[in-house]
Amino acid sequence: MKSKFFSALAVLAGTTVGAGFLGIPYVISKSGFLPGLAYLILVAGFMLTVKLYLGEISLRTKGNHQLTGYAEKYLGRKGKILMFLAMLFGIYSALAAYLIAEGQVLSYIFIGNGNFSLVFSLVFWFVMSFLTYIGLSELKKAEKIGMILVWIFIFLILAIFSSGIKTENLGYANMEFIFMPFGVILFSFLAFSAMPEVGRILLHQEKLMKKVIILGVLIPLLAYFLFTLIMVGNFGNSIPEIATLALPRFFSLLAVVTMFTAFFTLSIAIRDMFRFDYHLGRLRGWMFACFLPLILFLIVYFFKLASFITLLSISGIVSGGLTGILILLMNRKAKKEGNRKPEYSIPINWWIIMILSVVFILAVVAELVF
Repeated sequence: MKSKFFSALAVLAGTTVGAGFLGIPYVISKSGFLPGLAYLILVAGFMLTVKLYLGEISLRTKGNHQLTGYAEKYLGRKGKILMFLAMLFGIYSALAAYLIAEGQVLSYIFIGNGNFSLVFSLVFWFVMSFLTYIGLSELKKAEKIGMILVWIFIFLILAIFSSGIKTENLGYANMEFIFMPFGVILFSFLAFSAMPEVGRILLHQEKLMKKVIILGVLIPLLAYFLFTLIMVGNFGNSIPEIATLALPRFFSLLAVVTMFTAFFTLSIAIRDMFRFDYHLGRLRGWMFACFLPLILFLIVYFFKLASFITLLSISGIVSGGLTGILILLMNRKAKKEGNRKPEYSIPINWWIIMILSVVFILAVVAELVF
């Protein structure tokens, strides 16, 4: 049997390395590189733990489900409602942020400025809506190509700009913005909604799940570190919110690729939530997945309600925090009530749940206060 490892890894890593990838250098340039690096490592370890718990839930549960389906099975109707709200808020905020950023990037590439960002955002939405309707088979192909292209661009940026790194840009810390990176970095490691798609891809090869999850966190961590090192080292505190806009136009293709793959996976995740967990069918699931983010984007755009970074940060903290807590609670129940023997099992108890939940809650408080 042909291994599905790379297809599954490409979906998880490709979803993870999305718009947050472009915002990390900006927020880390505000707090300082070393505090930002500490956030990267701590959040990566934290998110790896939670994703392993989620992977175990998937392995203990027969059938096709999105996160809402797992929540209903193990936490009941109230759990399903909370997960539904967390997914809607998180994914729709992310998709709106991608539409904002992709429009700006494409306008910069083709026109040289952001004056036509709305037009390019709408074109991007139209293309992605068509691909979302096609489905999972095209997703696997797109994510494989996307992951390869991301690393090609990262190595090109390393080769060309590594000589411009200035140590003074890496050695400062700004206590005024010390909490600023957390929300964006947390968002950049989420990709919870991609996990059920990974499970579907690994059907009959579930033993690969643990390795896919581990590498699906470590690969983005390495990408974030290298990209941030180059950008902050070269540009210091003058990095724009979408970091590639500080580079020559060609390198903004990196932003196009990362947001393309992430947008694709998130759209399919929300489509499948309505399709499998709410039984709305393929067409209506697709309509909810594509048209609601467009409406949200247009409201944010015309009323100037939030910036790219603000959307990422709020989405990461609120949606990621609530989803993470629910995953911990679901895992504990799945160990007792699951209907399938998993290929791996991670220990959990109330102390672990309380400690990790407190981290999520403190992150929400820090985001709101600072």
